Amino acid sequence: MTPIQDITSPMTPSERYATLSLAGIYALRMLGLFMILPVLSLFAQQLEGSTPALIGLAMSIYGLPQVLLQIPFGLLSDRFGRKKVIIFGLVLFFIGSVIAALSSSIYGVLAGRAFQGAGAISAAVMALVADLTQEVHRTKAMATIGISIGLSFGVGIVAGPIVSGFGGVQAVFALTAVLTLLAILTIIYVVPNPQKSKRHQDAEFVPSQMLDALKNSELLRLDYGIFILHMILMAIFVVVPTQMRATGLPVGNEWMVYLPVFVLSMGLAVPFIIIAEKRRKMKPVFIGAIAVILLAELGLSQSQHTLWGTIASLGVFFCGFNLLEATLPSLVSKTAPGDLKGTAMGAYSSCQFMGLFMGGLVGGWFKGVYGETAVFLFCAIAALSWLLVSLSMKPPRYVANLLISLTHLKQVHEDQLTTEFLEIEGVEEVTVNFADEVAFLKVDNQRLEKERLQALITRYESQTQSV
Repeated sequence: MTPIQDITSPMTPSERYATLSLAGIYALRMLGLFMILPVLSLFAQQLEGSTPALIGLAMSIYGLPQVLLQIPFGLLSDRFGRKKVIIFGLVLFFIGSVIAALSSSIYGVLAGRAFQGAGAISAAVMALVADLTQEVHRTKAMATIGISIGLSFGVGIVAGPIVSGFGGVQAVFALTAVLTLLAILTIIYVVPNPQKSKRHQDAEFVPSQMLDALKNSELLRLDYGIFILHMILMAIFVVVPTQMRATGLPVGNEWMVYLPVFVLSMGLAVPFIIIAEKRRKMKPVFIGAIAVILLAELGLSQSQHTLWGTIASLGVFFCGFNLLEATLPSLVSKTAPGDLKGTAMGAYSSCQFMGLFMGGLVGGWFKGVYGETAVFLFCAIAALSWLLVSLSMKPPRYVANLLISLTHLKQVHEDQLTTEFLEIEGVEEVTVNFADEVAFLKVDNQRLEKERLQALITRYESQTQSV
């Protein structure tokens, strides 16, 4: 007899093992990308044929193939297998890293970065996570992946300047290639093989749902936000590293700026994340964080000739950035209907990578034509537009996603099951999908009667298994 699912149970050892190994793959890949951010604009000036516009493009071009390929790669993984698609993407990423490491011209680095972007494995990795975890534990698994990305960002912007001190930007690309090989070995020999792969609406993009996602104005508002946030991030890294060098920061000491800035900004952001989630002040905290980004850009535009002014403004920026980077995915998850979450996150991720691409493109062009101050003023205007768009956002529902497996239930129970779910205190929304054998619940964890919900699940599964 199949064990009855337990919504209060911890992840099994095999689920933790699978989640951590996939988080490791994600972290190794993202670490290589993040290490490039603080150093490429410094060293690219020495490459043959470089101009400010081409340097900006070299920093951000990987975002464009990510936008074009991540959703197709996810769909292909449904047909050809998760691991095959992930390995193929990592091989492309490895090839791009080697090309960039061996290049002495800006055009070679452009080609390498484009190949790196073509290794668009995000959607396939998330689908594999869903294959390897029970429905009731999937949200925790996805959160673990998100934490690994955040840690990779912090480590990457600190490690990049240190590694580049041993061999320039080529050393960073070479280390990225080595990390990618480790990721390939991990997916082959460490990550478990799923017993069965299927489409997961909570974790994968579903093309037929795209129109529904585009009709949701609140989701579009969040997509615009992540686009602006990452456009500003990339534009900043086109300018700030050279600006700090020009104002007196010794060569190789960049990590001494990024480490305390990132750690302190994280420490300042965490209390506001708690206030937003636990005290249900998400909208004012969110609006305030966007205002902080705007103030940081104005500060950077006025402090370009002083090192400490640049560092202080950079610290203010990362306070807002870390807070928004944590709250935006949470808002998408709260806003999207349960069965639309995978599609909503796919569109959100595409907007994120498009923002990165546009940030380098526009930042490099503005720097070359109008100067560094113009880059920050452009970013300030972009942040202001986001602030104005966000003022009219609806206060989010403070709900979490909970997935319940329906593998053992018959469709004849659908109406009755939905009614009984909604009668439980704390269950705000229910979408039953017997085709995917899952029920999507939106629940208020502060009010949810977990014992009553578990009793309902147990009763239905016991009745079905006894038939």
